Amino acid sequence: MRRTHISQVHPGDVLGSDIYGVKGTRLLRRGVKLTSSYISLLRIKGVQYVYIDDRHTHDIEATSLISPTVRQMAVKKVYETMTGLIDKKLFLTKISSRDLGLEYQNIFKEMLDCLLTQDSLLIHLSDLFLSKGYLFHHSVNVATIAGVIGIAKGYSTEKLLDLGVGALLFDIGMTQIPAEPWRKRGNLTEAERAIMEEHCFKGFQLLRRQRNISLFSAHCALQHHERYDGSGYPRRLKKDRIHEFARIVGLADVYDALISSRNHRKRYSPQEAAEYLAASGDLLFDYDIIKLFLKYVAVYPVASTVLLNTGETAVISNVFSDFPLHPVVRVIKNPRGEELQRPYEMDLRTQMSTTIVKVLP
Repeated sequence: MRRTHISQVHPGDVLGSDIYGVKGTRLLRRGVKLTSSYISLLRIKGVQYVYIDDRHTHDIEATSLISPTVRQMAVKKVYETMTGLIDKKLFLTKISSRDLGLEYQNIFKEMLDCLLTQDSLLIHLSDLFLSKGYLFHHSVNVATIAGVIGIAKGYSTEKLLDLGVGALLFDIGMTQIPAEPWRKRGNLTEAERAIMEEHCFKGFQLLRRQRNISLFSAHCALQHHERYDGSGYPRRLKKDRIHEFARIVGLADVYDALISSRNHRKRYSPQEAAEYLAASGDLLFDYDIIKLFLKYVAVYPVASTVLLNTGETAVISNVFSDFPLHPVVRVIKNPRGEELQRPYEMDLRTQMSTTIVKVLP
């Protein structure tokens, strides 16, 4: 399979991976031959990228840390919680009778089971191709990254659950403010920015009242926009005054936001996002957490299409945690852009003179 922008998908192409919608429900199954109608449906649903199987890349498999079934369940739960809170009259009358904390602990336990059974914890998040429903999928991605970092730090199961619940619900305060500011394209006014900043306190107040949600988890909502140098909000906290869970979630939030397609800007490649984080160490984020995170992020995810310094086009076929900038690539086009009849693989760990110039759309 190879990752392909929706603008480059054509009728007859075969879908290489299931596509899930805003609520976590499956839109199309892997193996479906795409038609003009299917492609139009994906555009309407806000799908930006898909995996396509072709004769050159059919054996390349982009694996995910979280199984599709568990991911679908998690996105659906976040969707139900967030949309229910937006419709406050419907949800707040019922919330006192529900054990929101226990529900989200059970969800993150499922996610944790997936993470703990992986041979490698390399973070591949390029399977998030939706621009609509961003808030719900984003929360699950942030929890996935946070879980990887927590495992790498040697957290106990109890600490991992507190971190995971906080990461899944860190943006819950967005449901308590008007939608206009956070849906707006372009710069916010001072008044709009003040409204936006309220979501941290509102999320904290909401979570701290729930059963089986610890204050540590609630602090993910309160402090995820605080920055290491004191330039964040809402309280301009610095360094260790920011809870470690919030430092982890804040970093995961920014990374996934950068690599996701948004209405107001183009997406960053995983490499560009990783470089941004590396440059912000001990300024915006805790550099020790950044260094740990960078050990586990796949800057060139499997199935990504890249341009080599030779002018050739290739697809990433394998990655290595010890050599993140030197994956195995399958060359599929020559420097003139002509498709090769016999693609070949090149291990960039040994072919040091060949480098990746950029990730292609």
